[in-house]
Amino acid sequence: MNHPASPADRLRATLSDLLDGLPPKQAAGAVERLIASYRGATPTDAPILRDRADVVAYAAYRMPATFEAVRAALAAFADAVPEGWVPGSHVDVGGGTGAATWAVTDTWAGTRPVTVLDWAEPALALGREIATANPELREAVWQRSRIGAALTIESTDLVTVSYVLNELDEAARAALVDAAAAAAQAVVIVEPGTPAGYARVIEARDRLIAAGFRVAAPCPHSAACPIAPGTDWCHFSARVSRSSLHRQVKGGSLPYEDEKFSYVAATRLPAAPAPARVVRRPQIRKGQVILDLCEADEQLRRTTVTKRHGDLYKAARDADWGDEWPPPGSRA
Repeated sequence: MNHPASPADRLRATLSDLLDGLPPKQAAGAVERLIASYRGATPTDAPILRDRADVVAYAAYRMPATFEAVRAALAAFADAVPEGWVPGSHVDVGGGTGAATWAVTDTWAGTRPVTVLDWAEPALALGREIATANPELREAVWQRSRIGAALTIESTDLVTVSYVLNELDEAARAALVDAAAAAAQAVVIVEPGTPAGYARVIEARDRLIAAGFRVAAPCPHSAACPIAPGTDWCHFSARVSRSSLHRQVKGGSLPYEDEKFSYVAATRLPAAPAPARVVRRPQIRKGQVILDLCEADEQLRRTTVTKRHGDLYKAARDADWGDEWPPPGSRA
Protein backbone atom coordinates (compact mmCIF):
# COMPACT_ATOMS: atom_id res chain seq x y z
CA MET A 1 0.00 0.00 0.00
CA ASN A 2 1.37 3.40 -0.96
CA HIS A 3 0.10 5.92 1.57
CA PRO A 4 0.62 9.69 1.77
CA ALA A 5 3.72 10.96 3.56
CA SER A 6 2.29 12.78 6.58
CA PRO A 7 1.46 10.67 9.67
CA ALA A 8 -2.08 12.10 9.74
CA ASP A 9 -2.81 11.16 6.14
CA ARG A 10 -1.06 7.81 6.47
CA LEU A 11 -3.09 6.97 9.57
CA ARG A 12 -6.40 7.85 7.88
CA ALA A 13 -5.50 5.79 4.82
CA THR A 14 -4.44 2.79 6.90
CA LEU A 15 -7.66 2.87 8.94
CA SER A 16 -9.70 3.14 5.76
CA ASP A 17 -7.92 0.07 4.38
CA LEU A 18 -8.77 -1.87 7.55
CA LEU A 19 -12.44 -0.89 7.38
CA ASP A 20 -12.71 -2.17 3.81
CA GLY A 21 -12.86 -5.70 5.20
CA LEU A 22 -15.58 -4.97 7.75
CA PRO A 23 -19.29 -4.77 6.78
CA PRO A 24 -20.47 -1.17 7.34
CA LYS A 25 -23.43 -2.19 9.51
CA GLN A 26 -21.19 -4.32 11.70
CA ALA A 27 -18.70 -1.47 12.08
CA ALA A 28 -21.38 1.07 12.94
CA GLY A 29 -23.05 -1.32 15.38
CA ALA A 30 -19.76 -2.05 17.12
CA VAL A 31 -19.01 1.65 17.50
CA GLU A 32 -22.44 2.42 18.94
CA ARG A 33 -22.15 -0.41 21.47
CA LEU A 34 -18.62 0.58 22.44
CA ILE A 35 -19.57 4.23 22.92
CA ALA A 36 -22.34 3.11 25.28
CA SER A 37 -19.86 0.92 27.19
CA TYR A 38 -17.32 3.72 27.55
CA ARG A 39 -19.99 6.02 28.96
CA GLY A 40 -20.70 3.49 31.70
CA ALA A 41 -18.65 2.33 34.66
CA THR A 42 -16.63 -0.55 33.25
CA PRO A 43 -13.87 -2.16 35.35
CA THR A 44 -10.45 -1.66 33.79
CA ASP A 45 -9.66 -5.37 34.21
CA ALA A 46 -12.56 -6.26 31.89
CA PRO A 47 -11.48 -5.02 28.45
CA ILE A 48 -14.27 -3.39 26.48
CA LEU A 49 -12.52 -4.05 23.16
CA ARG A 50 -13.17 -7.79 22.90
CA ASP A 51 -12.05 -8.80 19.42
CA ARG A 52 -10.62 -7.54 16.15
CA ALA A 53 -13.96 -6.32 14.76
CA ASP A 54 -14.52 -4.23 17.90
CA VAL A 55 -11.03 -2.79 17.75
CA VAL A 56 -11.04 -2.03 14.02
CA ALA A 57 -14.36 -0.20 14.31
CA TYR A 58 -13.38 1.76 17.37
CA ALA A 59 -9.91 2.59 16.02
CA ALA A 60 -11.41 3.91 12.78
CA TYR A 61 -13.87 5.97 14.77
CA ARG A 62 -11.65 7.32 17.57
CA MET A 63 -8.00 7.24 16.47
CA PRO A 64 -8.18 10.30 14.17
CA ALA A 65 -9.78 12.43 16.91
CA THR A 66 -7.32 11.24 19.57
CA PHE A 67 -4.44 11.85 17.16
CA GLU A 68 -5.53 15.45 16.47
CA ALA A 69 -6.12 16.29 20.15
CA VAL A 70 -2.77 14.85 21.26
CA ARG A 71 -0.98 16.48 18.32
CA ALA A 72 -2.39 19.88 19.35
CA ALA A 73 -1.27 19.37 22.95
CA LEU A 74 2.20 18.25 21.84
CA ALA A 75 2.56 21.25 19.52
CA ALA A 76 1.88 23.65 22.40
CA PHE A 77 4.31 21.70 24.58
CA ALA A 78 7.01 21.73 21.88
CA ASP A 79 6.70 25.52 21.64
CA ALA A 80 7.44 25.86 25.36
CA VAL A 81 10.44 23.56 25.82
CA PRO A 82 14.02 24.46 24.82
CA GLU A 83 14.45 24.76 21.06
CA GLY A 84 15.89 21.60 19.61
CA TRP A 85 14.70 19.32 22.41
CA VAL A 86 13.40 16.03 21.04
CA PRO A 87 12.22 13.13 23.19
CA GLY A 88 14.73 10.30 22.99
CA SER A 89 12.16 7.77 24.21
CA HIS A 90 8.38 7.61 24.63
CA VAL A 91 5.95 5.55 26.71
CA ASP A 92 2.24 5.72 25.86
CA VAL A 93 0.20 4.61 28.89
CA GLY A 94 -3.19 3.09 28.11
CA GLY A 95 -2.36 3.77 24.47
CA GLY A 96 -4.60 1.09 22.96
CA THR A 97 -4.06 1.19 19.22
CA GLY A 98 -1.40 3.89 19.57
CA ALA A 99 -2.90 7.19 18.35
CA ALA A 100 -0.59 9.20 20.63
CA THR A 101 2.49 7.46 19.24
CA TRP A 102 1.51 8.66 15.77
CA ALA A 103 1.04 12.19 17.13
CA VAL A 104 4.53 12.11 18.65
CA THR A 105 6.07 11.10 15.30
CA ASP A 106 4.17 13.97 13.66
CA THR A 107 5.59 16.43 16.21
CA TRP A 108 9.19 15.20 16.33
CA ALA A 109 10.59 13.36 13.31
CA GLY A 110 12.90 10.42 13.74
CA THR A 111 12.88 7.05 15.44
CA ARG A 112 13.11 6.49 19.19
CA PRO A 113 12.34 3.64 21.59
CA VAL A 114 8.54 3.57 21.94
CA THR A 115 6.50 1.43 24.35
CA VAL A 116 2.71 1.23 24.35
CA LEU A 117 1.13 -0.12 27.54
CA ASP A 118 -2.48 -1.31 27.55
CA TRP A 119 -4.64 -4.01 29.11
CA ALA A 120 -6.59 -4.92 25.95
CA GLU A 121 -4.61 -7.43 23.87
CA PRO A 122 -6.80 -6.99 20.73
CA ALA A 123 -6.08 -3.24 20.80
CA LEU A 124 -2.35 -3.82 21.15
CA ALA A 125 -2.37 -6.34 18.30
CA LEU A 126 -4.16 -3.93 15.97
CA GLY A 127 -1.93 -1.04 17.05
CA ARG A 128 1.11 -3.13 16.16
CA GLU A 129 -0.42 -3.91 12.76
CA ILE A 130 -1.32 -0.29 12.02
CA ALA A 131 2.15 0.88 13.07
CA THR A 132 3.76 -1.00 10.18
CA ALA A 133 2.49 1.88 7.99
CA ASN A 134 4.60 4.35 9.99
CA PRO A 135 8.36 3.79 9.53
CA GLU A 136 9.08 5.61 12.79
CA LEU A 137 6.96 3.13 14.78
CA ARG A 138 8.06 -0.16 13.30
CA GLU A 139 10.31 -0.91 16.29
CA ALA A 140 7.67 0.04 18.89
CA VAL A 141 6.98 -2.42 21.70
CA TRP A 142 3.32 -3.24 22.44
CA GLN A 143 3.06 -4.52 25.99
CA ARG A 144 0.08 -5.82 27.95
CA SER A 145 -0.07 -4.09 31.32
CA ARG A 146 -2.66 -3.31 33.97
CA ILE A 147 -3.18 0.45 34.09
CA GLY A 148 -3.65 1.33 37.75
CA ALA A 149 -2.06 0.93 41.17
CA ALA A 150 0.39 -1.78 40.04
CA LEU A 151 1.61 0.19 37.02
CA THR A 152 5.34 0.47 36.52
CA ILE A 153 6.90 2.69 33.85
CA GLU A 154 10.52 2.43 32.77
CA SER A 155 12.57 5.64 32.75
CA THR A 156 11.76 7.66 29.63
CA ASP A 157 11.85 11.18 28.22
CA LEU A 158 8.13 11.46 27.46
CA VAL A 159 4.98 9.84 28.82
CA THR A 160 1.63 10.39 27.10
CA VAL A 161 -1.70 9.51 28.72
CA SER A 162 -4.65 10.17 26.42
CA TYR A 163 -8.31 9.46 27.19
CA VAL A 164 -7.33 7.03 29.96
CA LEU A 165 -8.00 8.76 33.30
CA ASN A 166 -11.75 8.66 32.65
CA GLU A 167 -11.57 4.84 32.84
CA LEU A 168 -9.90 4.80 36.28
CA ASP A 169 -11.01 5.42 39.84
CA GLU A 170 -9.37 8.16 41.90
CA ALA A 171 -6.73 5.91 43.49
CA ALA A 172 -5.71 4.41 40.13
CA ARG A 173 -5.54 7.89 38.54
CA ALA A 174 -3.22 9.07 41.31
CA ALA A 175 -1.02 5.98 40.95
CA LEU A 176 -0.75 6.45 37.18
CA VAL A 177 0.20 10.13 37.42
CA ASP A 178 2.73 9.42 40.18
CA ALA A 179 4.30 6.60 38.14
CA ALA A 180 4.53 8.89 35.09
CA ALA A 181 6.10 11.67 37.15
CA ALA A 182 8.67 9.28 38.62
CA ALA A 183 9.64 7.92 35.19
CA ALA A 184 9.62 10.86 32.78
CA GLN A 185 11.12 14.22 31.95
CA ALA A 186 7.82 15.29 30.42
CA VAL A 187 4.21 14.15 30.85
CA VAL A 188 1.35 15.06 28.49
CA ILE A 189 -2.18 14.15 29.61
CA VAL A 190 -5.26 14.59 27.39
CA GLU A 191 -8.87 14.04 28.46
CA PRO A 192 -12.29 14.77 26.93
CA GLY A 193 -13.13 18.47 26.85
CA THR A 194 -15.95 18.15 29.37
CA PRO A 195 -16.27 19.53 32.91
CA ALA A 196 -15.41 16.06 34.26
CA GLY A 197 -12.45 15.69 31.87
CA TYR A 198 -11.14 19.11 32.89
CA ALA A 199 -11.49 18.17 36.58
CA ARG A 200 -9.37 15.06 36.01
CA VAL A 201 -6.75 17.12 34.17
CA ILE A 202 -6.59 19.62 37.04
CA GLU A 203 -6.25 16.75 39.52
CA ALA A 204 -3.33 15.37 37.48
CA ARG A 205 -1.84 18.84 37.03
CA ASP A 206 -1.78 19.36 40.80
CA ARG A 207 -0.01 16.02 41.33
CA LEU A 208 2.60 16.77 38.66
CA ILE A 209 3.35 20.19 40.18
CA ALA A 210 3.64 18.59 43.63
CA ALA A 211 6.15 16.14 42.11
CA GLY A 212 8.35 19.05 40.96
CA PHE A 213 7.10 19.51 37.41
CA ARG A 214 6.48 22.86 35.73
CA VAL A 215 3.46 23.36 33.52
CA ALA A 216 4.56 24.07 29.95
CA ALA A 217 1.10 24.22 28.33
CA PRO A 218 -1.64 25.24 28.03
CA CYS A 219 -1.33 27.32 31.19
CA PRO A 220 1.01 30.34 31.20
CA HIS A 221 1.89 29.56 34.83
CA SER A 222 2.13 26.69 37.32
CA ALA A 223 -0.06 28.32 39.97
CA ALA A 224 -3.65 27.32 40.70
CA CYS A 225 -6.10 27.47 37.81
CA PRO A 226 -8.00 30.79 37.99
CA ILE A 227 -11.30 29.17 37.00
CA ALA A 228 -13.55 28.92 40.06
CA PRO A 229 -14.55 25.25 40.47
CA GLY A 230 -17.95 24.53 39.00
CA THR A 231 -18.26 27.81 37.09
CA ASP A 232 -16.50 26.87 33.85
CA TRP A 233 -13.88 24.52 32.46
CA CYS A 234 -10.78 24.92 30.34
CA HIS A 235 -10.86 23.03 27.07
CA PHE A 236 -9.80 23.39 23.45
CA SER A 237 -10.81 22.14 20.02
CA ALA A 238 -9.08 20.21 17.24
CA ARG A 239 -10.56 19.78 13.77
CA VAL A 240 -10.87 16.19 12.59
CA SER A 241 -11.65 14.97 9.08
CA ARG A 242 -14.73 12.74 9.31
CA SER A 243 -14.70 9.31 7.72
CA SER A 244 -17.75 7.69 6.16
CA LEU A 245 -18.01 5.64 9.38
CA HIS A 246 -18.26 8.86 11.41
CA ARG A 247 -21.06 10.10 9.19
CA GLN A 248 -22.84 6.76 9.33
CA VAL A 249 -22.74 6.60 13.14
CA LYS A 250 -23.39 10.27 13.91
CA GLY A 251 -25.45 11.30 10.90
CA GLY A 252 -24.93 14.60 9.15
CA SER A 253 -22.86 15.38 6.10
CA LEU A 254 -20.07 17.74 7.23
CA PRO A 255 -16.63 16.50 6.15
CA TYR A 256 -15.17 17.36 9.58
CA GLU A 257 -15.99 17.57 13.27
CA ASP A 258 -14.36 19.38 16.17
CA GLU A 259 -12.86 17.26 18.94
CA LYS A 260 -13.09 19.04 22.29
CA PHE A 261 -10.32 18.16 24.73
CA SER A 262 -8.63 19.29 27.95
CA TYR A 263 -4.94 18.75 28.57
CA VAL A 264 -1.86 19.47 30.61
CA ALA A 265 1.75 19.22 29.46
CA ALA A 266 4.28 19.39 32.28
CA THR A 267 8.02 18.87 32.43
CA ARG A 268 11.19 18.84 34.50
CA LEU A 269 12.94 20.60 31.60
CA PRO A 270 13.39 24.37 31.53
CA ALA A 271 10.18 25.67 29.98
CA ALA A 272 8.94 29.02 28.69
CA PRO A 273 5.13 28.84 28.74
CA ALA A 274 3.05 31.15 26.57
CA PRO A 275 2.70 34.71 27.93
CA ALA A 276 -1.07 34.11 27.69
CA ARG A 277 -3.37 31.52 26.12
CA VAL A 278 -6.54 32.14 24.10
CA VAL A 279 -9.10 30.08 26.03
CA ARG A 280 -12.23 30.71 23.96
CA ARG A 281 -12.97 31.10 20.29
CA PRO A 282 -12.03 34.71 19.35
CA GLN A 283 -14.96 37.01 18.58
CA ILE A 284 -14.30 38.94 15.39
CA ARG A 285 -16.33 42.13 15.10
CA LYS A 286 -16.13 45.09 12.76
CA GLY A 287 -12.77 46.73 13.43
CA GLN A 288 -12.04 44.70 16.56
CA VAL A 289 -11.28 41.24 17.91
CA ILE A 290 -12.27 40.16 21.42
CA LEU A 291 -9.91 37.65 23.03
CA ASP A 292 -10.49 35.73 26.27
CA LEU A 293 -7.08 35.03 27.76
CA CYS A 294 -5.55 33.08 30.62
CA GLU A 295 -2.58 35.21 31.64
CA ALA A 296 0.74 34.70 33.41
CA ASP A 297 -0.40 36.63 36.49
CA GLU A 298 -2.92 33.84 37.18
CA GLN A 299 -5.92 35.80 35.94
CA LEU A 300 -8.55 35.36 33.25
CA ARG A 301 -9.01 38.54 31.24
CA ARG A 302 -10.91 39.71 28.18
CA THR A 303 -8.98 42.02 25.89
CA THR A 304 -10.12 43.91 22.79
CA VAL A 305 -7.68 44.39 19.93
CA THR A 306 -8.63 47.08 17.42
CA LYS A 307 -7.31 48.42 14.13
CA ARG A 308 -5.30 51.04 15.98
CA HIS A 309 -3.13 48.20 17.31
CA GLY A 310 -1.74 47.75 13.77
CA ASP A 311 0.06 44.45 13.25
CA LEU A 312 -1.31 43.10 16.53
CA TYR A 313 -4.83 43.53 15.13
CA LYS A 314 -3.87 41.47 12.07
CA ALA A 315 -2.46 38.81 14.40
CA ALA A 316 -5.66 38.86 16.46
CA ARG A 317 -7.77 38.28 13.36
CA ASP A 318 -5.64 35.19 12.64
CA ALA A 319 -5.64 33.98 16.26
CA ASP A 320 -7.40 30.73 17.08
CA TRP A 321 -8.76 29.12 20.20
CA GLY A 322 -5.83 27.54 22.05
CA ASP A 323 -3.13 29.78 20.53
CA GLU A 324 -0.54 31.56 22.63
CA TRP A 325 -0.90 35.33 22.80
CA PRO A 326 0.63 37.48 21.58
CA PRO A 327 2.19 35.43 18.76
CA PRO A 328 6.00 35.19 19.00
CA GLY A 329 6.55 37.39 15.95
CA SER A 330 4.52 40.28 17.36
CA ARG A 331 6.12 40.56 20.79
CA ALA A 332 8.10 43.63 21.69
